[in-house]
This record gives sequence, C-alpha cells and structure tokens, in this order.
Amino acid sequence: MRSSLTFLLLAGASLSAMPALAQQQAAVEEIIVSAARTKLPANALPLTVDVIDSDALAQQAAIGGSVIDAVSTLVPSFSPTRQKLSGAGETLRGRSPLYAINGIPQSTPLRDGSRDGFTIDPFFVDRVELIYGSNALQGIGGTGGIVNQVTVGPPKQDGVSGRMLLQGSTDDGFSGDGRGGKIAGLVGYREGRWDATVGGTYETRGAFYDAKGRRIGVDSTQGETQDSESWSAFGRFGYELDEGVRLDLMLSRFQLEGNGDYVVVAGNRATNLPTSATHGTTPGDPARNRTESAALTLTADDLAGGAFTSQLFFNRSRDTFGGDPSPVESFQDARIAPIGTLFDQSQNRSRKLGGKFNYERAMPGFEDLTATVGFDALFDKTEQRLIVTNRTWVPPTDFRSLAPFAQFNLALLDEKLRLAAGVRHENVQIKVDDYTTLASSGSRRVTGGSPEFSDTLFNAGIVAEPWQGVRLYGSYAQGYTVPDVGRITRAVNRDGVRIDDFLDIDPIISDNRELGVELTKGPITASATYFWSTSKKGQNLVLVAGVYEVQRQRVEIEGLELNLAWETPLPGLTLSGGYAHLDGRTDSNGDGKVDIDLDGANISPDRVNVAAAYVYGPVTARLQTQFYLSRDFDGGDVRNNFGGYNLTDVTIRHAIDMGGITLSVTNLFDKDYISYNSDTTRPTDNLRFYAGRGRTLTLGWDYSF
Repeated sequence: MRSSLTFLLLAGASLSAMPALAQQQAAVEEIIVSAARTKLPANALPLTVDVIDSDALAQQAAIGGSVIDAVSTLVPSFSPTRQKLSGAGETLRGRSPLYAINGIPQSTPLRDGSRDGFTIDPFFVDRVELIYGSNALQGIGGTGGIVNQVTVGPPKQDGVSGRMLLQGSTDDGFSGDGRGGKIAGLVGYREGRWDATVGGTYETRGAFYDAKGRRIGVDSTQGETQDSESWSAFGRFGYELDEGVRLDLMLSRFQLEGNGDYVVVAGNRATNLPTSATHGTTPGDPARNRTESAALTLTADDLAGGAFTSQLFFNRSRDTFGGDPSPVESFQDARIAPIGTLFDQSQNRSRKLGGKFNYERAMPGFEDLTATVGFDALFDKTEQRLIVTNRTWVPPTDFRSLAPFAQFNLALLDEKLRLAAGVRHENVQIKVDDYTTLASSGSRRVTGGSPEFSDTLFNAGIVAEPWQGVRLYGSYAQGYTVPDVGRITRAVNRDGVRIDDFLDIDPIISDNRELGVELTKGPITASATYFWSTSKKGQNLVLVAGVYEVQRQRVEIEGLELNLAWETPLPGLTLSGGYAHLDGRTDSNGDGKVDIDLDGANISPDRVNVAAAYVYGPVTARLQTQFYLSRDFDGGDVRNNFGGYNLTDVTIRHAIDMGGITLSVTNLFDKDYISYNSDTTRPTDNLRFYAGRGRTLTLGWDYSF
C-alpha cells in the first residue's frame, strides 16, 4: 500500500514547497487544539490539524446549513455528504471520525445510527477542531480522526452581549414548498466572577429540488433534513473560583424531526432517472433525532505548576427511524399480525456517562519535557427498540471503558526539534443480558454474557523546524473502536448461542502513520501529508440481501493531502487550493491479503478544491468549487463506478450599521448530478437513487451587540 510513487510525490512536494489544500488555515503556531488534550500549540504536535474558525464556519453554515456540511466542503479527504439526516458512509481518510461537542462523544459505535453529525446547531459552535487520522486521544471511535465542535465561550466583558440571526432559503424556482427559514438568538451576561450564556434556534426546511426542478426523493426510513423542523437550546454557566480556576456547566439539546409530508417515487437507474417524491403521508412517526448533552468542567491553569482539567459529562440520544412504506420483512411476526401486514419502526436509544481527567506540566528540573497524565471513564448503554409493538431488536448493551494514559513531549535545540510519545491502556467490558431475537430470526433464545478485552495503544512522533516557517513531522498512532455490536446481536439466527463465545468484540485497532511538511513564507501557506493506515480486523460495510452488514476484514488505506493558500497582492484577496487522494483496499476472502477496493459506502472519492476569499472593508465574500473525481472500484459492481461531478458555491456578506446582510448560493451553476453515496451503492435500488440539490439561495441578517 505504501507506494514508492506516492512517497516520491510527497518528497517532491516538500522540496518544491508546492503542496496545496482547500481550507483557510491560521498560522498553526498560534492554535491551541483542545481536542489534543494539551496546552502545547499545534505546531508542537506530530499531527495533521485544522481549525475551522468562527468566521469560516458562519460562511459555510450560510451555504450548507450544518457543521457536517462545513467539514465536508472544506476538508478534501472527507466524504461528500449524503444531504440526508443519516451520515452512514461519510468518512474522514476512509474511516469513521469521532464527533464530539467540547470533547463529549456524540457517536454511538455500539449500534451506529449515523446521526452524530446532527447533534447541535452551528449557531452555538465557535470553531471546529479537526485532528486527522487514527488516534486514541479521545478514546473510542477516532479511527478516521476527531471532529470536535467547540461551543461559544463565556462573555468577554461585564454586562450584556449577544447576537441574533434571521435567515430564509429557497430553491431557484421559488417553489412554494421549497422555502425554509431560521431564527436564532444568543444572550450572554457577565458580572465579576459569574457569567451565563443562553440561546435558542428554530429552523424549518422545505422540500429540496434538483437542477432540473424535480423534487428530490425522500428517505423516510433513515431520515431527512428536507421537509423538517429543528430546534436547539444551549446554555453555558461559569464561575471563576480563583485566578485561573474556572468551573463551567454546559447544557445542550438538539432535535430535528421530519414533517412526513412526502412519499417516495421510484426512479430508474437504467435510464438515470433519480428518485423523486410526491405529496403524501408517511406511515408511523416521521424519522427524527434528539440529543441532549451536559458537561461540568473544572480547569486550573496553575495547579502545582501545571494545568489541570476535569470533565464530567452526560449524553443521551434518541434516534427514531421512519417506517418503510412496505412492511419490513425483519419486523414480521405471525403471532402479532399476518405476515406481510405488520408495520413497525425502530429507535436507537443511547446514554453515556463519563469522566475525563488530565494534568499537564513541565517536569521539575527538566523543563524541556512536558508530561500529560490522565484517566478516562466511559459508561454507555445502548439498545434499539421497535416502538410500535414495543419489541427489542438490539438488546440493551452496556459498555464500560476505563483508560489511564500518559503523553510526553520533549523540546530540543531551542524547540527546533521535538520528540513526542504516549501510551493509553484501554480496559473494556461489554455486557448483554439474556434476550430473544425477533421472529424473523427464529425467536432464538440467546444467553447473555460479559466479554472483555484490554489493549495498550501507542503513539510516537517527531517534529522539526529546521528553518523559520518550515515544519516537518512524522508520526505513528493507534486508534480504536468496537464493531457495531447491535448489528451482530440482532442477527443471531440459530439456537444455543452464548454471547461470551459468539460475540467478536475484538477492537478495531487502526495503525496510522503519516509524514508531513508545512511551509509559511510571506504570503504563502502550504502543506503536504502522506499517510497510510491498516487494520487487521477492520469494520467494513457489506451489502447483503439489501441490508448493510458489518464484516471484520483487513483494511489498508493510503492517501496524499496537499494544501496551498496565497495572500495575493490585491488587498483582501486570498486564493487557495487543495487535493486529496485516497486508495483503500480490503480482504474479501479472509486470506489475510487485501484483494478488492473499498467501495463508495466506505471511502470517499479523490477531490480537488479551489477557492477565492475576499475580505475588504464592509465586504466579505467566498467563491469555492469542489471537483469530485471519477473512480472505478476494482472487484466491485461496475454499476457502482463513479463518474465524478463538481459543485460551486458563493457567499457574500456586507456589513451595515445594524449587523450584516449575507447572500449565499449553493450549486451556483445548477449542476445536475447524482449524489456520491447514491451513485456508488445499491446498484439495483431505485428507491434510493437520489439527485443532489440544485441551485439554492439563502438570504440572512445577523447582528451582534
């Protein structure tokens, strides 16, 4: 997988200082990334790190409407979004990222409902921190990287402050049912040591239309963002116990629910006719998700010469999946209703309790060595129920993780050279009580159990800054997650199964290696990263009888990321570009050797991003294009080969006496295309052959006080 050609490309890019990427980056030496769990600046870490700051996030939210759209647009090695509520198959560097809010995990790996990209409104997010590649910095789930959404901070000065947003959107045909709107407000108050910030948002979304004016098909089962309503509440309350010692309480609730006003109309893949929708009532409750998070955080900047952080958190999610228009075979039970007539729908229920504690300081008498020690605990209970008949599909599953860790960073040669290393020991137990499968699996009685595993995860790296503005780094890091236990337990279809003997919960350990170079010279900011990662027992989504199942297969991925930004001589104008190449292979026959390509359900296409950003006086504007390049999948169904497409967006904001007016246009040139996930999966499914959104206009007014 580590092709010499790719390595030579990296070396050439390093020597010529011509690497390129798409997102706007601040100087890395000024960035402190909280997701890295250290006070050291990002340039001291052997990691690929990006931060989408508040201005860039507001721009992208005006275009796409969500944090996940912002990340997908700006990060070339992230998958194109599905433009649905479900993010199944959306990956970072070909693996699932861990989504977090202030470090609170939002992902549900025990029964992955793929709703973790919609758990907070972007209005309450100050910045998004991205750490690329497998790592265990935040524990379970970071095999593709970490997407940490850092919420707005406390008010900066005494008194009242805040901001508000009014926004409306429509397709370019101004269809009556294609309109949406949003209202949001945030108010903060600070007096002495006390501060409080509270806010709320409400958004309604109309139907989506493609470039030919056709209503885009609805996924009434997995969930939609079109034809939906969402609301979010946020609160942050702080008290400064002493100088440099602060206690914060963060509360967040987000809910997005479909209106259920449309039913699907089948398309035709053979004639390239996309799935559409017509007015109608979907059976049962519309798909929705609800997430609640709370965290109590204590920080002490100078405790015995070091920095101490502790966080106790709670997270609960209820992900409801819609009912299929035709009765789902898995849900049938002749004891309840005649076969083929029983309607039901499922709901994922997950609850997390956890604590994170870490302490960092320079070693006494050896100040060049910074040590971080800590301990993480996570308790997760997840189940999947059928809510119409109150049956258990995935039995309640308890997950417990206890993990001490230590990280070290040694500065040498006046900080021109740094050596970093760390270790984390995971002790995990999964407990499942006795249960009975659904009738469609034979109503099998399964004996529960408490399988355990423990593993020690390592990381090491080197950072060198041989010349001013040049940074080189290399690293090795292990990340881990667990297989989708829910898919395994619900599918048991034979007698005599004992969970202790049957359930393969060996962790998915991904080994990530990368080499990188960053250059800052005058108006030029550039970077290049070559990476490769392997998993001996990975988690691959494989379509079996119309349903994606998890199969434990060897997975190997390599890639190249190039970035470039140039502050032109024209005042306020910055041009940027980026490229990501991904090559993923898996072992389909179990012989220990990879033999076929990962398909579109598991890896993103290669991509080129280009953008022009302009900031001058009262005007802020951005023009951006993403080129998704064609891809054939060796060993896969040729009908899933990807032809590629490109999308262009533009946004412009003009400051006025009372805030600012923003006009954004998504898919500026009204490109007609089939979304990547639809084009590369389910080659015979005419109900999930979705076109992408056509030209969409958004007009907003924002005001800060």
